[in-house]
Amino acid sequence: MYTLMTISGLTVDPLTNSPIVILREVDGDKTLPIWIGLLEATAIASELEGIKFSRPMTHDLLKNILSMVEIQVTKIEVCDLRDNTYYAQIHFRQGDAEMSIDARPSDALALSLRVKAPIFVAEDIIHKSREIDLKSEARDKSEQGKKWQKILEGLNPEDFGKYKM
Repeated sequence: MYTLMTISGLTVDPLTNSPIVILREVDGDKTLPIWIGLLEATAIASELEGIKFSRPMTHDLLKNILSMVEIQVTKIEVCDLRDNTYYAQIHFRQGDAEMSIDARPSDALALSLRVKAPIFVAEDIIHKSREIDLKSEARDKSEQGKKWQKILEGLNPEDFGKYKM
């Protein structure tokens, strides 16, 4: 069973400084926090705030391409939670054909805002989310994995302002 939800806002995890998108049940009090990347948070926040850029951002580009080929996004589903990672499906319709594709929830949510597609979350995901291990260790224990973990942990949100779009 799926619950209709909406994006109620963005916040920042005080422990990790990671952005969190908050989904809230449309006709109820259930919420679902999903930790996302800084760039995806920017894509969501800019659409929530009605900020328009002179050039299309990635999710705007995808929306434009889908429109050109007459494909409609019918809904977004946050459908699974495994190893502290959320999974989503974007559902499409083109004429009589229906299809879906795997997506990161952050990308699916950013797209849903642009095309006004409803967001659904599997009921068991809402319950599973209460069991997320916030102190879990990185799964890639190789030297390369440790190198990337150190780089990513050392980044501050201000670092992203150094790069021009």
